[in-house]
Amino acid sequence: IEHIVSKESQKVLILEENPQHAKALAYFLESSRITTDIKHNIEDGVEALKSDADCVVLDMGIPNQQAYDMLESIKKKEGMENIPVIIFTGKSLSPKEQERINKYADSIVVKTAQSYQRILSEVSLFLHLVENGEGKQTKPSNTKLGGLHEVLKGRKVLVVDDDVRNIFSLSKALEKFHVTVVTATDGKEALEKLSENKDIDVVLLDMMMPLMDGYETARKIREQKEYKDLPVIAVTAKAMTGDREKCIQAGASDYITKPVDTDQLLSLLRVWLYENN
Repeated sequence: IEHIVSKESQKVLILEENPQHAKALAYFLESSRITTDIKHNIEDGVEALKSDADCVVLDMGIPNQQAYDMLESIKKKEGMENIPVIIFTGKSLSPKEQERINKYADSIVVKTAQSYQRILSEVSLFLHLVENGEGKQTKPSNTKLGGLHEVLKGRKVLVVDDDVRNIFSLSKALEKFHVTVVTATDGKEALEKLSENKDIDVVLLDMMMPLMDGYETARKIREQKEYKDLPVIAVTAKAMTGDREKCIQAGASDYITKPVDTDQLLSLLRVWLYENN
């Protein structure tokens, strides 16, 4: 992330009604040398976008008609249709809400204890793509396979979970983005699959499995020199205090909680795969 944002100061527009929340997010981003501009209403925000903003973080709070209108008006303004928009929302979205937002947004971040870090990761990746001209291409209507999703296309992911239902749902979600999925139902099989598939780009590892659990599996992966930089994303049953630290200590690069939010997962994969490119 530091490498991405250190090249040149780029500006992120924060559209947020609550001044305190806006200042907190701005402070967090600016601590990573990202310049921010705060606006509290759509009119001022659209005006600011005409100048030099490279990315927008739009806090929708609880999605309502006004929030959708705001999002739609940004994307329909001439010259703004390709500016990356990250939605920051205070609730988990229903499939219908998510589908509606996805027509215009490039990423969705649900507010959690880790959401500022995720916003930073998403912003950094978008700024890098915009700087290289990748974000300027016309975005396909709903598929959004250009730009960011090109990071996922053709990658190989090892999904490790003892519950075949989880394997099925994760595989379906990833294959939509032209990701090749290799599966394993326990830690021992995961190590075998890694050995057989040297081109695996990332591992999604369920931490609570019988026999060899995810913690032991992660440690064994890291014991092998060729996998010291392989992104391993831990999948945990629930967010508990100290969970993240425990996963990281075992060798995980990051973690996500069940039920897995597809947008959050895609965001994590994009960030780790891009950094590992």
